[in-house]
Amino acid sequence: MSRRFTRTSTKRTTTRTSAASANQNQERVAMAVLQFREALRAAMVEEMERDENIFLMGEEVAEYNGAYKVSEGMLDQFGPKRVIDTPISENGFAGLGIGAAMNGLRPIIEFMTFNFSFVAIDQIINNAAKIRYMSGGQFRVPIVFRGPNGAAGQLAATHNTSTESIYATIPGLKVVAPSNPDDAKGLLKAAIRDDNPVVFLESEVMFGMKGEVSDEEDYVIPLGKARIAREGDDVTIIGHSKSYHIAMKVAERLEADGYNAEVIDPRTIRPLDMDAILTSIKKTNRCVIIDESNPYASISSEMTYRIQEAAFDYLDAPIKRITAKDTPAPYAKNLMEYYMPQEDDAYEACKAVMYV
Repeated sequence: MSRRFTRTSTKRTTTRTSAASANQNQERVAMAVLQFREALRAAMVEEMERDENIFLMGEEVAEYNGAYKVSEGMLDQFGPKRVIDTPISENGFAGLGIGAAMNGLRPIIEFMTFNFSFVAIDQIINNAAKIRYMSGGQFRVPIVFRGPNGAAGQLAATHNTSTESIYATIPGLKVVAPSNPDDAKGLLKAAIRDDNPVVFLESEVMFGMKGEVSDEEDYVIPLGKARIAREGDDVTIIGHSKSYHIAMKVAERLEADGYNAEVIDPRTIRPLDMDAILTSIKKTNRCVIIDESNPYASISSEMTYRIQEAAFDYLDAPIKRITAKDTPAPYAKNLMEYYMPQEDDAYEACKAVMYV
């Protein structure tokens, strides 16, 4: 116990460096300010210009320019053979995409919301994820399933599911969940080029978010590499997609209290960059995970297990996690706010693991 208080006391007097800490992205020249949806579109357009085997398919992606205008203008640029409207038939067009991928094409399948991907879950789990393994490597399935994921306000139980913990349990799938426009572009380009099926999860409440996006030629962010968004040495906060933004707000509140939080954005849920996470834990000795998943068998559950397995002796406090509640999402606004991970809860969790 005395060790904990000694360390805390020392860190309160340490000169803060987090304000000047290096966000890895700041090292790049970011020249364009784009919305999240524009960054996704830029990634698809650049890849489709590079490789004629890539095509986009889904409900309303062509004539309507996408339910959230992510694919605006792409039908005019690439024509109806490469930007394809489908009926409301997720199981059908997901399976069509998998067959196309097995025969040399590289489809991008857009779900209007990932809640609708459950209609196609047999195709995604039993075919896309397993065919390469079951065929002894004779077939590759280079396909991207992308679209809005997670809660987006009062959409009730069937339209507010955070699906990453479901798809991340399936061997053969890669799962990506970017938190900002720059990552959205770089990671989507990497996903399109991957020879494995990738579930690419976007948040519809972030589609209008603006941010600097690198316009480096052929800008690609490798899958499986986390981003250290903020450096600190008092506590590690991990958050992906929308939860990343809660993590950053909590870090700012902690800084006002005299503590430096390190914020890690995993970017890719599977494969997970455990090296980056463990390196941070060994420095801060404390961890809070913010995760929009329902808590049972969640992303934070997996992270917690793997941290204690590899770095138990470095922990000075039990890991805490802030998740959605263990219920279906409600409809009422006040209940929905209670259901979602809250900044105040994450802030108190950080103070608890620091014993302050």
